[in-house]
Amino acid sequence: MPMTVVVTVNVSGRVRGFLASCMLQVAPGVYTSPRMSGAVRERVEAVLRNWFGHESTEASILMTWADTTRPEGQGLVTFGTPPYDLMEYDGLVLSTLRS
Repeated sequence: MPMTVVVTVNVSGRVRGFLASCMLQVAPGVYTSPRMSGAVRERVEAVLRNWFGHESTEASILMTWADTTRPEGQGLVTFGTPPYDLMEYDGLVLSTLRS
């Protein structure tokens, strides 16, 4: 049972409440579960996938967990794209997350 981490940006209270009911919120928008089984993780993912269509266009969710069956050793699911802006700084183009 690997550690599962979910990071959210601009999601509704419904999503935050659901995640807080099955995971520990360790920082604003960051939820963890040290021993979430694959079956539970799949159910959480299914709920998030179903509900994400009702979120704002600025919302995003990222879920990651250790997965030894993958070459990179990590499973990853994303819903939406975090809102960001591009800016130039000292000749470099940087991306910054909108708050």
